[in-house]
Amino acid sequence: MEQSSLNLTFWVVFSTALHLMTFAGVCLHALKRRRNASATILWIFVAWSFPGFGALLYLSFGIDRVPVKGLENKVTNQLMMRKRDEQHLDSSSFKAWHYDYRTESEQIKELFARQLNHAIDGLNPEHPLINGNRIEPLVCGDQAYPLMLQAIRSATDHIHMQSFIIANDPTGIQFLDALKAKAEEGVQVRLLFDRLGSTHAHLGGIFRKYRIPNLKIRGWTQANPLKRQFQINLRNHRKNLIVDGKIAFFGGVNISSKNTDDDGSKAIRDYHFKVEGPFVHELQYSFLRDWFFMSEEPLSALLRPEHFPPNDPVGSVMARIIDSGPSAPPELIGDTFFNAIIMAQSQILIVTPYFVPTVDIIKALRSAARRGVDVRIIVPEKNNHRYSGMATKALYEELLEAGARIFHRPPPFIHAKAMVVDGILALVGTANIDVRSLELNYETTVLIFDEIAVNKLKLIVHEDIEQSSEIQLNEWLQRPAIQKLGENLCSLMTPVL
Repeated sequence: MEQSSLNLTFWVVFSTALHLMTFAGVCLHALKRRRNASATILWIFVAWSFPGFGALLYLSFGIDRVPVKGLENKVTNQLMMRKRDEQHLDSSSFKAWHYDYRTESEQIKELFARQLNHAIDGLNPEHPLINGNRIEPLVCGDQAYPLMLQAIRSATDHIHMQSFIIANDPTGIQFLDALKAKAEEGVQVRLLFDRLGSTHAHLGGIFRKYRIPNLKIRGWTQANPLKRQFQINLRNHRKNLIVDGKIAFFGGVNISSKNTDDDGSKAIRDYHFKVEGPFVHELQYSFLRDWFFMSEEPLSALLRPEHFPPNDPVGSVMARIIDSGPSAPPELIGDTFFNAIIMAQSQILIVTPYFVPTVDIIKALRSAARRGVDVRIIVPEKNNHRYSGMATKALYEELLEAGARIFHRPPPFIHAKAMVVDGILALVGTANIDVRSLELNYETTVLIFDEIAVNKLKLIVHEDIEQSSEIQLNEWLQRPAIQKLGENLCSLMTPVL
C-alpha cells in the first residue's frame, strides 16, 4: 500500500513537472517573436489547459515561421539568390532576366501606383517590377485547362508544375498522363504537390504510377518527426506552371474536375492567369526555390540557362511577384494589401473565398470607405468552411456601418482571389485575405500595373458582382440573435483560421 502510494506520488510529481516544462517551452517559443497577441494568448491557454496534448498542438499548428537553422540546412533563398546573381555575371544567356526589364518606381506614370511600388521595394527588394509582359485572365478550369494542356504538349525542354490540389479524378489523371507523355519524349518534368491539399491522391498512390525517368515528383510537407519538423499547418498553396521558361500560368485554379463543368455540376468559380514575357522567369525562380527546398537537387541542374531563356518583351504589362510564407519576411503580403488599401483613391474591389483579415486590414478598409472610396467585397454565399464563413459574417456590421458594400455570390462556390484598386493595379494569385494566407501558407501573389489588363479583370469581377446579392445594413442587423452568437464565437478563432 505504501509502495503504491509512493509510485502514485512519483507519477503525479513527474507529470506535473513535465507539464510545467512543456508549458514553459511553449510560452518561451511563442514569445520569442512578436506576433498577433490574440494568437499568442490562445496558444498559451491551449498549452496550459491540455497538458501534453496542447504542446503537441502548438508544435503542429502554432509555429508559423521556419527555424533559421532549418533554413540554412535546407538552403534557401539567400543561397539561391547568390547563385542566381553569379549566373547573371557569368552568363550572357541570363541577361534576359529582370536586369534588362526591371522598372523603377520613378518610371511609373500614376502617382498612386508609383508610391505603392516604392513601398513594396522595401518589403520585397529581391523581386522588382518587371516590364514587357502579356498577362491574360482566365476564368475557371474550362478556360485555363485547355491552354495549360496545350502548353504542356508543346514543351521541348522542361515542364515545371506545382499545385496545392492535384485530385485523383479524370482531370488530375489527364494532367498526369500529359506530363508522363512528355517525359517519355525526353522532356524534363518536375511536379510538386502539397501533401495535405492532395491527400486523397497521395494516399491513393496515384503519384507512384507516374514515377518514370524524366518525371520527378515531390510532395510538399514540413511534418517530419525524424527531422524535428512538426509543422503540418504550413502548406504550399502555390499553383504555378512554367513551360520551357517561355510561358507560365498562375492563380487560384487547382487541378480537379470540380473546376470544370464536365462532371455535370457547375465549375468552381476561380481566376487563373496566362503569362508571357520576362516575368515568366520570376515564376520559374519561385518554383525552383520550392523544388530545391524539398528535393535538394543540385543547383547546377536547376539554375541552368535553359530554364531562363531570353524572353523578349511581348506586351505592356508591368508585374511584380510577391512570394510570401513562413520563410519570407513577416507580414510581407499583409503589408502589401494594407498599403494598397490605404493608398486607394477611388475604388477597391475584393474577391476572396475566405475573408478573415487582420485588424489592421479591417481598419484600413473602414477608413477607405469613410473617406469616400468605393469599397466592394465579394464572398461566397455558402462557404465550404462553415466556421470561416461565420467568422467573416461577424465583420459585416462594422464594415457596412463604415460604408463598405458586401456581396454574396451564390453557388457555384467562388474560390477566386483578387484585389483591384482604382482600375490601375491588381493583386492576384493564391492568397486569400485571411490569417492563414497572410501568415501561414506559402503563397504567390502578383502585383499587376496595366490599365488594359486590370480592366479585363475588373470586367470579370463585375460579372461576379452582377450575379451576387448585396447585404443591406438594416436587414443584416435584424438577423437572429443565435446567428450573431455563432458568428462571434467563430470569430474568436480568427487568429488560427
